[in-house]
Amino acid sequence: MPPDIRALFKALRTQLGSKLASTRDAVAHPTAKGAAAELNWKTLLSDHLPSRYSVDGGFVVDSEGACSDQIDILIYDRHYSTLIFNVDGTLFVPSESVYAVFEVKPETNPSTILYAAQKAQSVRRLKRTSARIPHAGGTFPPRTPFPILAGILSLESSWKTNFCTSLEKCLGGLEGGLQLDIGCVLRHGAFDLSRDQNAETQFECTKADSALLFFFLRFLQKLQAFGTVSAIDYKEYEKFI
Repeated sequence: MPPDIRALFKALRTQLGSKLASTRDAVAHPTAKGAAAELNWKTLLSDHLPSRYSVDGGFVVDSEGACSDQIDILIYDRHYSTLIFNVDGTLFVPSESVYAVFEVKPETNPSTILYAAQKAQSVRRLKRTSARIPHAGGTFPPRTPFPILAGILSLESSWKTNFCTSLEKCLGGLEGGLQLDIGCVLRHGAFDLSRDQNAETQFECTKADSALLFFFLRFLQKLQAFGTVSAIDYKEYEKFI
């Protein structure tokens, strides 16, 4: 009998929800509680995303010497982007290598959404270089960097009723670098927000029982559409020599 994909993700959702709830109830210190929740989400993403994507927390830096706020979860390239710094366990990743950023919060509500949006903006405002790519037949021109994805991951929501309607209204107030593209609230649902060719916003939201499956499939589609990150122009970093 073939595996039931929906049942598998439902089991993962139950497992993750149990871990997050246990951490919330058993750990009193806010920092330790947050770190444990981040680790649970990181482990889930690391275990189920293709191996080409690295999953860590840390800071994003650029060739101008600017640095982002600390980000809970970074989805980044390690194959083509070798300029990764690990300073006593704190990771610094070049802006060119970043696919997506997520904030992990116990609850999704207007204040945590704004907080996640501001963290995303601190990454998106950084400069990203792009170099020519040599190949067997010549050289590809520098590629325009794709927009960095941003989202929020939570166990609960402050909206106990009308979750999707309330969430859409809250996300609708975020523009430009503040936009959140995707997220998962395990006990309430998941969302995907995108813009079409006419810059019209497309918002989709699902119920709790399919939240994790919806989130993963939509996130994978977005990553797949990007292809590979732009090649870093290492000459731009020579100013630090």
